[in-house]
Amino acid sequence: MLGTNDFQCTHENNAWMSAQGTVKLIEIIRHAPIEPEMPAPKIMVIAPPQIIKPKGAIANKFNGAEKRCIGLADELERSAKEHSAHYFDAGSVTKASVIDGIHLDEKQHEILGIAIENAVSNIKNF
Repeated sequence: MLGTNDFQCTHENNAWMSAQGTVKLIEIIRHAPIEPEMPAPKIMVIAPPQIIKPKGAIANKFNGAEKRCIGLADELERSAKEHSAHYFDAGSVTKASVIDGIHLDEKQHEILGIAIENAVSNIKNF
């Protein structure tokens, strides 16, 4: 579940550019040396929940992130499909924390963990 930090104010990224970082990680995993007879690991790309208006101590660091991140889930889904990876949208089960607009709080982590467990258990041969 990567991509959120790509929208810090020190970066000029958009959703497509952020998704390209995930594509690079998929490629690294797929080309990493593994032991003979060991299968390549399965990959699930998880889109983080949509950033909402950043608040608190990190507000300045993520200034405008809620606008620049629009479309990230769609770009990650497209990238996952193009690279034969599984996909899950965390935003389908939870939102970003109302405390800072970026992270998840304890209850949101629990909800997301259960949802990912269910998603993975429904994938044959994961």
